[in-house]
Amino acid sequence: MPEPQTPDEAISQAGAGGATDLAMAEGTTLEKTPGGPDGTGPAGKPRSLWSDAWRDLRRNPVFIISSLIILFLVVISIWPSLIAGGDPLQANLDDAQKGSEPGHPFGFDPQGRDVYTRVVYGTRTSVTVGVCATLGVALLGSLLGGLAGFFGGWWDSILSRLTDVFFGIPVVLGGLVFLSVVTSSTVWPVVGFIILLGWPQIARIARGSVITAKQNDYVQAARALGASNSRMLLRHITPNAIAPVIVVATIALGTYISLEATLSFLGVGLKDPAVSWGIDISAAANYIRNAPHMLLWPAGALAITVLAFIMLGDAVRDALDPKLR
Repeated sequence: MPEPQTPDEAISQAGAGGATDLAMAEGTTLEKTPGGPDGTGPAGKPRSLWSDAWRDLRRNPVFIISSLIILFLVVISIWPSLIAGGDPLQANLDDAQKGSEPGHPFGFDPQGRDVYTRVVYGTRTSVTVGVCATLGVALLGSLLGGLAGFFGGWWDSILSRLTDVFFGIPVVLGGLVFLSVVTSSTVWPVVGFIILLGWPQIARIARGSVITAKQNDYVQAARALGASNSRMLLRHITPNAIAPVIVVATIALGTYISLEATLSFLGVGLKDPAVSWGIDISAAANYIRNAPHMLLWPAGALAITVLAFIMLGDAVRDALDPKLR
Protein backbone atom coordinates (compact mmCIF):
# COMPACT_ATOMS: atom_id res chain seq x y z
CA MET A 1 0.00 0.00 0.00
CA PRO A 2 1.62 3.35 -1.05
CA GLU A 3 2.35 5.93 1.61
CA PRO A 4 0.18 9.11 1.60
CA GLN A 5 1.74 12.06 -0.13
CA THR A 6 2.11 15.53 1.25
CA PRO A 7 0.48 18.45 -0.62
CA ASP A 8 3.89 19.65 -1.87
CA GLU A 9 4.74 16.22 -3.28
CA ALA A 10 1.34 15.96 -4.97
CA ILE A 11 1.77 19.37 -6.59
CA SER A 12 5.32 18.64 -7.78
CA GLN A 13 4.21 15.37 -9.37
CA ALA A 14 1.06 16.84 -10.89
CA GLY A 15 2.80 19.66 -12.72
CA ALA A 16 1.43 23.09 -13.45
CA GLY A 17 -1.96 21.88 -14.66
CA GLY A 18 -2.35 19.52 -11.75
CA ALA A 19 -1.48 22.27 -9.30
CA THR A 20 -4.21 24.40 -10.80
CA ASP A 21 -6.73 21.57 -10.46
CA LEU A 22 -5.75 20.99 -6.83
CA ALA A 23 -6.12 24.70 -6.05
CA MET A 24 -9.54 24.79 -7.68
CA ALA A 25 -10.65 21.73 -5.75
CA GLU A 26 -9.38 23.20 -2.50
CA GLY A 27 -11.22 26.46 -3.21
CA THR A 28 -14.44 24.56 -3.89
CA THR A 29 -14.02 22.70 -0.60
CA LEU A 30 -13.54 25.96 1.30
CA GLU A 31 -16.64 27.49 -0.30
CA LYS A 32 -18.73 24.57 0.84
CA THR A 33 -17.42 24.62 4.39
CA PRO A 34 -20.25 25.64 6.75
CA GLY A 35 -19.74 28.50 9.12
CA GLY A 36 -18.43 27.82 12.57
CA PRO A 37 -18.03 29.73 15.83
CA ASP A 38 -15.71 32.28 14.20
CA GLY A 39 -18.45 34.79 13.41
CA THR A 40 -19.27 33.51 9.92
CA GLY A 41 -22.44 31.94 8.65
CA PRO A 42 -23.10 29.47 5.84
CA ALA A 43 -20.75 29.71 2.86
CA GLY A 44 -18.45 31.95 4.90
CA LYS A 45 -20.91 34.87 5.04
CA PRO A 46 -20.39 37.08 8.11
CA ARG A 47 -23.25 37.22 10.60
CA SER A 48 -24.79 40.56 11.47
CA LEU A 49 -24.87 42.14 14.90
CA TRP A 50 -28.57 41.34 15.26
CA SER A 51 -28.17 37.65 14.38
CA ASP A 52 -25.29 37.33 16.84
CA ALA A 53 -27.35 39.11 19.50
CA TRP A 54 -30.35 36.83 18.96
CA ARG A 55 -28.12 33.75 19.16
CA ASP A 56 -26.66 34.97 22.48
CA LEU A 57 -30.08 35.91 23.87
CA ARG A 58 -31.50 32.45 23.16
CA ARG A 59 -28.69 30.94 25.23
CA ASN A 60 -29.01 33.40 28.11
CA PRO A 61 -31.15 32.04 30.99
CA VAL A 62 -31.65 35.56 32.35
CA PHE A 63 -33.26 36.61 29.07
CA ILE A 64 -35.47 33.50 28.97
CA ILE A 65 -36.70 33.89 32.55
CA SER A 66 -37.34 37.63 32.27
CA SER A 67 -39.08 37.18 28.91
CA LEU A 68 -41.43 34.54 30.34
CA ILE A 69 -42.30 36.80 33.28
CA ILE A 70 -42.94 39.77 30.99
CA LEU A 71 -45.01 37.63 28.62
CA PHE A 72 -47.16 36.52 31.55
CA LEU A 73 -47.57 40.14 32.70
CA VAL A 74 -48.57 41.27 29.22
CA VAL A 75 -51.14 38.48 28.89
CA ILE A 76 -52.82 39.21 32.22
CA SER A 77 -52.73 42.95 31.56
CA ILE A 78 -54.70 42.37 28.34
CA TRP A 79 -57.01 39.68 29.76
CA PRO A 80 -57.01 40.02 33.57
CA SER A 81 -60.27 38.10 33.78
CA LEU A 82 -58.37 34.93 32.84
CA ILE A 83 -57.06 34.59 36.39
CA ALA A 84 -59.22 37.07 38.33
CA GLY A 85 -62.98 36.94 37.91
CA GLY A 86 -63.96 39.57 40.47
CA ASP A 87 -64.43 43.33 40.29
CA PRO A 88 -61.44 45.32 41.61
CA LEU A 89 -63.74 48.18 42.64
CA GLN A 90 -66.27 46.08 44.57
CA ALA A 91 -66.00 46.94 48.28
CA ASN A 92 -67.51 45.46 51.43
CA LEU A 93 -66.51 47.16 54.68
CA ASP A 94 -67.37 44.03 56.63
CA ASP A 95 -64.30 42.38 55.04
CA ALA A 96 -61.94 45.33 55.62
CA GLN A 97 -58.35 44.27 56.51
CA LYS A 98 -59.23 40.58 56.64
CA GLY A 99 -56.48 38.14 55.79
CA SER A 100 -56.44 35.26 53.36
CA GLU A 101 -59.54 33.08 53.08
CA PRO A 102 -61.00 30.68 50.49
CA GLY A 103 -61.59 32.50 47.22
CA HIS A 104 -59.56 35.50 48.37
CA PRO A 105 -55.94 34.33 48.70
CA PHE A 106 -54.44 37.81 49.25
CA GLY A 107 -57.05 39.06 51.71
CA PHE A 108 -58.81 42.43 51.64
CA ASP A 109 -57.74 46.09 51.72
CA PRO A 110 -58.98 48.83 54.14
CA GLN A 111 -62.16 49.27 52.08
CA GLY A 112 -62.93 45.58 51.86
CA ARG A 113 -61.80 45.16 48.24
CA ASP A 114 -60.14 41.94 47.16
CA VAL A 115 -56.36 42.47 47.09
CA TYR A 116 -55.75 39.62 44.64
CA THR A 117 -58.13 41.09 42.06
CA ARG A 118 -56.64 44.55 42.46
CA VAL A 119 -53.08 43.22 42.07
CA VAL A 120 -54.05 41.44 38.84
CA TYR A 121 -55.89 44.43 37.37
CA GLY A 122 -53.11 46.77 38.50
CA THR A 123 -50.79 44.98 36.06
CA ARG A 124 -52.63 46.60 33.15
CA THR A 125 -51.91 50.08 34.49
CA SER A 126 -48.22 49.45 35.10
CA VAL A 127 -47.59 47.75 31.75
CA THR A 128 -49.54 50.43 29.87
CA VAL A 129 -47.61 53.26 31.50
CA GLY A 130 -44.26 51.54 31.03
CA VAL A 131 -44.75 50.58 27.37
CA CYS A 132 -46.40 53.83 26.22
CA ALA A 133 -43.91 56.03 28.07
CA THR A 134 -40.95 54.05 26.74
CA LEU A 135 -42.20 54.23 23.16
CA GLY A 136 -42.81 57.97 23.43
CA VAL A 137 -39.45 58.65 25.06
CA ALA A 138 -37.58 56.46 22.55
CA LEU A 139 -39.23 58.01 19.51
CA LEU A 140 -38.92 61.64 20.62
CA GLY A 141 -35.42 61.27 22.04
CA SER A 142 -34.12 59.31 19.05
CA LEU A 143 -35.55 61.81 16.57
CA LEU A 144 -34.17 64.91 18.28
CA GLY A 145 -30.85 63.35 19.27
CA GLY A 146 -30.32 61.68 15.90
CA LEU A 147 -30.93 64.90 13.95
CA ALA A 148 -28.65 66.86 16.28
CA GLY A 149 -25.87 64.31 15.95
CA PHE A 150 -26.16 64.12 12.16
CA PHE A 151 -26.45 67.81 11.28
CA GLY A 152 -24.55 69.34 14.22
CA GLY A 153 -24.13 73.10 14.26
CA TRP A 154 -26.69 75.32 15.91
CA TRP A 155 -29.23 72.49 16.13
CA ASP A 156 -26.79 70.44 18.20
CA SER A 157 -26.00 73.40 20.45
CA ILE A 158 -29.66 74.15 21.15
CA LEU A 159 -30.43 70.51 21.95
CA SER A 160 -27.43 70.25 24.28
CA ARG A 161 -28.48 73.29 26.28
CA LEU A 162 -32.10 72.12 26.34
CA THR A 163 -31.18 68.71 27.69
CA ASP A 164 -29.07 70.38 30.39
CA VAL A 165 -32.17 72.30 31.51
CA PHE A 166 -34.31 69.16 31.70
CA PHE A 167 -31.60 67.20 33.48
CA GLY A 168 -31.64 69.87 36.18
CA ILE A 169 -35.31 69.22 37.03
CA PRO A 170 -35.78 66.61 39.82
CA VAL A 171 -38.17 63.96 38.55
CA VAL A 172 -40.25 63.55 41.69
CA LEU A 173 -40.44 67.29 42.34
CA GLY A 174 -41.39 67.89 38.72
CA GLY A 175 -44.12 65.27 39.03
CA LEU A 176 -45.50 66.91 42.17
CA VAL A 177 -45.70 70.26 40.39
CA PHE A 178 -46.87 69.06 36.98
CA LEU A 179 -49.41 66.44 38.03
CA SER A 180 -50.84 68.27 41.05
CA VAL A 181 -52.99 70.39 38.72
CA VAL A 182 -54.25 67.38 36.74
CA THR A 183 -57.61 65.97 37.78
CA SER A 184 -57.76 63.08 35.30
CA SER A 185 -57.62 59.56 36.76
CA THR A 186 -56.30 57.99 33.54
CA VAL A 187 -52.73 56.97 32.77
CA TRP A 188 -52.14 59.54 30.03
CA PRO A 189 -51.10 62.53 32.18
CA VAL A 190 -48.51 60.30 33.85
CA VAL A 191 -47.32 59.01 30.47
CA GLY A 192 -47.05 62.56 29.14
CA PHE A 193 -45.05 63.68 32.17
CA ILE A 194 -42.60 60.77 31.84
CA ILE A 195 -42.10 61.55 28.14
CA LEU A 196 -41.57 65.22 28.95
CA LEU A 197 -38.75 64.53 31.40
CA GLY A 198 -37.45 61.25 29.97
CA TRP A 199 -36.52 62.14 26.38
CA PRO A 200 -33.22 63.98 27.15
CA GLN A 201 -31.50 60.78 28.27
CA ILE A 202 -32.40 58.93 25.08
CA ALA A 203 -31.53 62.03 23.03
CA ARG A 204 -28.00 62.12 24.37
CA ILE A 205 -27.52 58.41 23.74
CA ALA A 206 -28.87 58.71 20.19
CA ARG A 207 -26.76 61.80 19.48
CA GLY A 208 -23.51 60.13 20.51
CA SER A 209 -24.36 56.94 18.65
CA VAL A 210 -25.16 58.84 15.43
CA ILE A 211 -21.96 60.90 15.67
CA THR A 212 -19.97 57.67 15.95
CA ALA A 213 -21.83 55.94 13.12
CA LYS A 214 -21.58 58.81 10.61
CA GLN A 215 -17.78 58.71 10.82
CA ASN A 216 -17.60 55.15 9.52
CA ASP A 217 -16.21 54.46 6.06
CA TYR A 218 -19.45 53.14 4.59
CA VAL A 219 -21.25 56.40 5.44
CA GLN A 220 -18.45 58.46 3.91
CA ALA A 221 -18.58 56.26 0.80
CA ALA A 222 -22.35 56.75 0.53
CA ARG A 223 -21.89 60.50 0.86
CA ALA A 224 -19.21 60.49 -1.83
CA LEU A 225 -21.53 58.57 -4.16
CA GLY A 226 -24.16 61.28 -3.78
CA ALA A 227 -26.57 59.67 -1.31
CA SER A 228 -29.08 62.08 0.19
CA ASN A 229 -29.20 62.89 3.89
CA SER A 230 -32.46 61.00 4.36
CA ARG A 231 -31.04 57.90 2.67
CA MET A 232 -27.89 57.97 4.78
CA LEU A 233 -29.93 58.41 7.96
CA LEU A 234 -32.46 55.68 7.23
CA ARG A 235 -30.34 53.19 5.31
CA HIS A 236 -26.84 53.44 6.78
CA ILE A 237 -26.81 55.27 10.12
CA THR A 238 -30.03 54.29 11.92
CA PRO A 239 -29.58 50.49 11.71
CA ASN A 240 -26.08 50.82 13.14
CA ALA A 241 -26.87 53.44 15.80
CA ILE A 242 -30.15 52.12 17.22
CA ALA A 243 -28.68 49.38 19.45
CA PRO A 244 -27.69 51.66 22.41
CA VAL A 245 -31.13 53.30 22.29
CA ILE A 246 -32.86 49.92 22.51
CA VAL A 247 -30.73 48.91 25.49
CA VAL A 248 -31.33 52.12 27.45
CA ALA A 249 -35.05 52.16 26.63
CA THR A 250 -35.51 48.55 27.76
CA ILE A 251 -33.86 49.21 31.12
CA ALA A 252 -35.73 52.51 31.52
CA LEU A 253 -39.10 50.75 31.04
CA GLY A 254 -38.84 49.21 34.49
CA THR A 255 -37.82 52.59 35.92
CA TYR A 256 -40.91 54.24 34.44
CA ILE A 257 -43.16 51.61 36.03
CA SER A 258 -41.64 52.30 39.44
CA LEU A 259 -41.93 56.06 38.82
CA GLU A 260 -45.66 55.72 38.16
CA ALA A 261 -46.08 53.78 41.40
CA THR A 262 -44.07 56.41 43.28
CA LEU A 263 -46.17 59.29 41.95
CA SER A 264 -49.39 57.38 42.67
CA PHE A 265 -48.14 56.66 46.20
CA LEU A 266 -47.58 60.39 46.71
CA GLY A 267 -51.10 61.11 45.50
CA VAL A 268 -50.27 62.99 42.29
CA GLY A 269 -50.15 60.10 39.83
CA LEU A 270 -53.16 57.92 39.22
CA LYS A 271 -56.15 58.54 41.46
CA ASP A 272 -59.22 56.57 42.48
CA PRO A 273 -61.13 54.92 40.91
CA ALA A 274 -58.06 53.89 38.87
CA VAL A 275 -56.46 50.59 39.91
CA SER A 276 -52.75 50.96 40.54
CA TRP A 277 -50.16 49.24 42.69
CA GLY A 278 -48.97 52.64 43.88
CA ILE A 279 -52.47 53.56 45.08
CA ASP A 280 -52.81 50.26 46.95
CA ILE A 281 -49.38 50.63 48.55
CA SER A 282 -50.27 54.15 49.67
CA ALA A 283 -53.59 52.99 51.14
CA ALA A 284 -51.96 50.09 52.99
CA ALA A 285 -48.96 52.00 54.39
CA ASN A 286 -50.81 52.98 57.58
CA TYR A 287 -51.88 49.39 58.29
CA ILE A 288 -48.58 47.58 57.83
CA ARG A 289 -48.47 46.39 61.46
CA ASN A 290 -52.04 45.11 61.69
CA ALA A 291 -52.51 43.87 58.10
CA PRO A 292 -49.13 43.58 56.32
CA HIS A 293 -50.67 41.51 53.50
CA MET A 294 -52.30 44.64 52.05
CA LEU A 295 -48.84 46.13 51.44
CA LEU A 296 -46.73 43.07 50.68
CA TRP A 297 -48.70 41.73 47.70
CA PRO A 298 -48.85 44.90 45.54
CA ALA A 299 -45.30 45.81 46.54
CA GLY A 300 -44.11 42.31 45.62
CA ALA A 301 -45.84 42.48 42.24
CA LEU A 302 -44.24 45.86 41.57
CA ALA A 303 -40.78 44.59 42.54
CA ILE A 304 -41.05 41.48 40.34
CA THR A 305 -42.25 43.52 37.34
CA VAL A 306 -39.48 46.12 37.62
CA LEU A 307 -36.86 43.42 38.17
CA ALA A 308 -38.02 41.48 35.10
CA PHE A 309 -37.67 44.50 32.81
CA ILE A 310 -34.28 45.42 34.25
CA MET A 311 -33.06 41.84 33.80
CA LEU A 312 -34.31 41.92 30.21
CA GLY A 313 -32.47 45.18 29.60
CA ASP A 314 -29.24 43.79 31.05
CA ALA A 315 -29.49 40.72 28.82
CA VAL A 316 -30.12 42.84 25.73
CA ARG A 317 -27.20 45.10 26.64
CA ASP A 318 -24.84 42.14 26.99
CA ALA A 319 -25.96 40.78 23.63
CA LEU A 320 -25.73 44.05 21.69
CA ASP A 321 -22.48 45.36 23.16
CA PRO A 322 -19.57 44.19 20.94
CA LYS A 323 -17.06 45.02 23.70
CA LEU A 324 -18.49 42.23 25.87
CA ARG A 325 -17.93 39.53 23.25
